Amino acid sequence: MSESIEAVRVVSAEREIAASAERVFALIADPAQQPFWDGNQNLANAAAGQRITGVGESFLMTLTTGAVRENHVVEFEEGRLIAWQPSEPGAARPGHLWRWELRDLGDGRALVTHTYDWTVLTDEKRLVRARATTPEMLRASIDRLATLAEQG
Repeated sequence: MSESIEAVRVVSAEREIAASAERVFALIADPAQQPFWDGNQNLANAAAGQRITGVGESFLMTLTTGAVRENHVVEFEEGRLIAWQPSEPGAARPGHLWRWELRDLGDGRALVTHTYDWTVLTDEKRLVRARATTPEMLRASIDRLATLAEQG
């Protein structure tokens, strides 16, 4: 695969948030909070009590379409990094990944980077949507996350 095609398959956005990395991470790592900051308005709800604490865990999320996704945590460092791969419950993972990275800037500020990586996505049904995912869409989630974090 050429480098230019590879670059298209990884989309990122970042921004500084006027809240601590700990506060921002708490909103990301609690699936029940995710529908409130989802900039794509794709997430409907997740049951309480699924707070992520490590790699190997999974959480269930209901989409606005009514479909349920099982999200498998593949990267985790408390307060700094979390990434998951979604799949239909009990099914093989199709190969895309959502990642959040936080850097504590001090003075109650955090730099937040949100990445969508579909370099190994093979499911033809998901390719159209993957190609349509833009940095602006990811930034919308960070902006909504910032609003919630800065209020709290």
